[in-house]
Formats: sequence, C-alpha cells, structure tokens
Amino acid sequence: MKISNDKVVSIEYTLKNADGQIIDTSVGNAPLEYIHGRGYLISGLEKDLEGKSEGEEFTSEIEPKDAYGEFDESMVVDVDRKQFPEGIEIEEGMQFEAEYGQLVTVKSVTKDKITIDANHPLAGVKLFFDVKVVSVRDASPEELSTGLYGGCGGCGCDGDCSSGDCSSGGCGCGCDC
Repeated sequence: MKISNDKVVSIEYTLKNADGQIIDTSVGNAPLEYIHGRGYLISGLEKDLEGKSEGEEFTSEIEPKDAYGEFDESMVVDVDRKQFPEGIEIEEGMQFEAEYGQLVTVKSVTKDKITIDANHPLAGVKLFFDVKVVSVRDASPEELSTGLYGGCGGCGCDGDCSSGDCSSGGCGCGCDC
C-alpha cells in the first residue's frame, strides 16, 4: 500500500542539521505514527513521503520554507523586564510559553530588557532526514474524525480552541471546535 491522504503511516526517522548533528530521532523508541495529508508533519517531509510504501528507506533534504519557515528578524523583540514576574530568574537560552501557547526563546537579558525570539528553534535551518517507512494502512472512520489519539482531531486541543492552535474557529487539524 502506498502513502496517500488519510493513510495511517508509521515511520522511523533521524533528523540532522547540515553539520550532520542529530537533532531528533525515533530510532530506539516507538516509530512516529500520523495520518497522512492532515498537516501533522512539516510539509516538505510529508510531500517526500507521498507515494512511498512499507519498507522503503530514503533520505530527504527539506528547505526552511518547507519545514519551520525562514528566520523572521521581526519576531526577535526586546521586552521590558517589568513585564515579567518579580523574583523569577530569567537566563539566556530559556524557553517559555507566551500568549496563545507560542514557544519563545530568551536570547539576552539585561537589567531592564529581555530579548526574546518567537521564531521556531529550527526556523531558517535546512533539515536532513533519514526515513524508513515502517507501515502504511487505511485510517478507520474514527481515526479520521478524532485523530489517532482521540480528542479534537488528534491535534491536542481536546475541543478547547482557546489554546491558540486554532484558526477560523477550528483547529489546524481540520476539526470543528
């Protein structure tokens, strides 16, 4: 069976940067399982998986625009230290969740200002994947309506679209919250 929309796909992968450093891997853990065509993976990898079959192994080079986007300098901003709670030590490299669940990284800290970066940590980075397709099967009607792991389309909002993962009144996973 070939990978196409609404198939449940299980893959093993190793993600590396241009220097060959491993960023993430499923090897030694359970394979990554997702429903194809629902936007669960970065678009470049999902595109490269299209049409592959169980047992196939391949490498994939994903440009930033097809992964986590280009680095956007406008998403690096200085915030007045007074906007953070007193008594909390903030250090360079820390990550925290900002408004609407957006992950931000602290780039620098001074007495009066904190520079934060709201870009994804892999924005602007070309990604290199080694992938093995472990299995491909049809998704059940239940999986198509609730996702692989239940809840609201499987996107994790569990019907609560106030998390900021939603657009136009629904989650990015296509359900109608």
